Amino acid sequence: MARSAPTPSRAGRGGRASGLQRGATSVRGVVARLAIVVAAVALALTPMNPAWVERVYARGWYPALQPFITSFSSLVPIALLDVWVVLAALGVVWTGWRVIRAPAGARMRTWARTLWRVVVVASVVYIAFLACWGLNYRRLPITHGLDFDRSRVTAAEVDAAGLRAVAELNRLHQPAHVDLRSMPTLAAMRVRLAPAFAAAQRALGQPRLATPGRPKISMLSPFFRWATVDGMVNPLGLEVIVNADVLPVEQPFVIAHEWGHLAGWARESEASYVGWLTCRSGDHAARYSGWLSLYWHLRHELARDRLQAIDTRLGDGPRRDLAAIAARLRRGQPMVQEASWRTYDQFLKANRVDSGVKNYGEVVTLILGTAADAEGRPRRR
Repeated sequence: MARSAPTPSRAGRGGRASGLQRGATSVRGVVARLAIVVAAVALALTPMNPAWVERVYARGWYPALQPFITSFSSLVPIALLDVWVVLAALGVVWTGWRVIRAPAGARMRTWARTLWRVVVVASVVYIAFLACWGLNYRRLPITHGLDFDRSRVTAAEVDAAGLRAVAELNRLHQPAHVDLRSMPTLAAMRVRLAPAFAAAQRALGQPRLATPGRPKISMLSPFFRWATVDGMVNPLGLEVIVNADVLPVEQPFVIAHEWGHLAGWARESEASYVGWLTCRSGDHAARYSGWLSLYWHLRHELARDRLQAIDTRLGDGPRRDLAAIAARLRRGQPMVQEASWRTYDQFLKANRVDSGVKNYGEVVTLILGTAADAEGRPRRR
């Protein structure tokens, strides 16, 4: 009698099916990760129409997203940035430990897998960066729709702005310091400055108002001190971080500048312009802080003889405040400063800001080149 072919056991059939499923899942995972990396590279390299970014992202997606994320991050008393830095550090330590513990024969394969994971994670972070905030670098410039003319920025206008700044600093110094004594915390300053931030956005024709973020102090404050960084926006948590060493007279403008970033203006000069408009609409402390910041930039634009002549008009109070700011900046560490600012310069250039960190000083061009009414509000075309 002939024998029939052996029938596979139930367990054998299930094992092979499970293996095929795991294989298919593995292939799908590889394809998904590869797609993420390709998408990140494409987003980094593909030119985008600024008008499209302005309409769809800067005035559509981002204004709808920002209030939600910033409101959530403002509820958290600590900086979310600190949490992510700690998690990233733990991830690096864990990954390094796995590579070190890998058998000698498998170490190169482990390194290759680790490098691939790093590329995938970096691609995910980059896509999240663009979605949450980063595409604002590719929008139309803030001067679009404003009565702006670069030819207005002449040596005579810079000189006149320097004289006006000195006069305002002398006039506002005493009442500004009175206001500052009534705002002992960053939280109090946020409450006092928020209406002025809303007024600045309306003056720029923003269809939706950005939510002002809660200013926070980070565990990275020593780095901010050494690098002479006044503040930053966490682009994934849309929260505002302020250097703990920033002086009270500087704080209103630093906060307003970072809120300018939250309002969707990624370039430093444009965030400073929003900060300037915010301070102009604020109380004595805010206006004084705004004029201090502008005068600091104007000092680099004035001819040396005119700078010396204008400096002599400064009162003792503003002179002491400027000296205190200069002393704070001297506490930076040159090596950390150079490395951090060089890195940020490359970051800005990679994000279509051709002037890099020099973009900070271009706020003078925005302020002097934009026609304004008697209250300092920009005129629109």
